[in-house]
Amino acid sequence: MDTIGMSKPAFGSAPEKPSPAAQRESILGPEPLVAFVATLDPARAKEFYRGTLGLPLVNEDPFALVFDANGTMLRVTRVQELAPAKYTVLGWQVRDIVQTVKDLQKAHVTLERYPGMQQDKLGIWSSPGGARVAWFKDPDGNTLSITQF
Repeated sequence: MDTIGMSKPAFGSAPEKPSPAAQRESILGPEPLVAFVATLDPARAKEFYRGTLGLPLVNEDPFALVFDANGTMLRVTRVQELAPAKYTVLGWQVRDIVQTVKDLQKAHVTLERYPGMQQDKLGIWSSPGGARVAWFKDPDGNTLSITQF
């Protein structure tokens, strides 16, 4: 997968194309990203990520559940202790945030509301730059988001 010559910008403006020398010097730029999130309860995590969010389960072993998140490997790692981060750990860029929020609600996912943030009736916050964001949690309390740029 060629991420250097992406035809569409990932967020906002067109990415700056690196020079050929910079492309050769990049250590991790051309390599696929693997995302990690922790779980105390693999059965609940499997039901959420596969059953609720619809991510295909690729592999399950004693260490992790492995999902395909549209070409990105998501490893839901089994842990003995978990202190959920107080910030977003995984996020998806979506085309239609209103429809995605409604789909999440139909799947019984609760959208998070944060004091002091101007979120609309669906729980969507509009950033000063124009991005629209909504947050929800997985069964382990990990904060996940969806964003429409």
